Amino acid sequence: MSEPQETPFDRMGGEAAVRNLSEHFYDAMDRDEPALAKLHELDEQGRVSRRSRDRFALFLIGWLGGPQDYIAQNGHPRLRMRHARVPVDIAMRDAWMRAMTTAMDEVGVAQDLRTFLLGRLADVADFMRNRPG
Repeated sequence: MSEPQETPFDRMGGEAAVRNLSEHFYDAMDRDEPALAKLHELDEQGRVSRRSRDRFALFLIGWLGGPQDYIAQNGHPRLRMRHARVPVDIAMRDAWMRAMTTAMDEVGVAQDLRTFLLGRLADVADFMRNRPG
């Protein structure tokens, strides 16, 4: 019998590490990508809300192969449907990717995992485009 394959979630270091990446992602978005941040629910300080941060962290945990709590609480992600009201063009896609790249830099994601994840995330980000340009 073969050993179970280690997931990206495991390689990241589990839930705390993925939540930390999510926090750095939204901090980078708030700091460096204000047009993108404004597409999210904001708190009293004008930062992406705790609710949005926690929801994305749960999604990312499951997407990386960890516990599927997002699906248990919210159902299938249906990303395009859930983001249909949000204008996602090339500029927003690129802003999202810049914020995630910055977050990965800040938390020190291992190069091989980072390369793999950025490729997969770029595919998802491009799939989310719902506006020309």
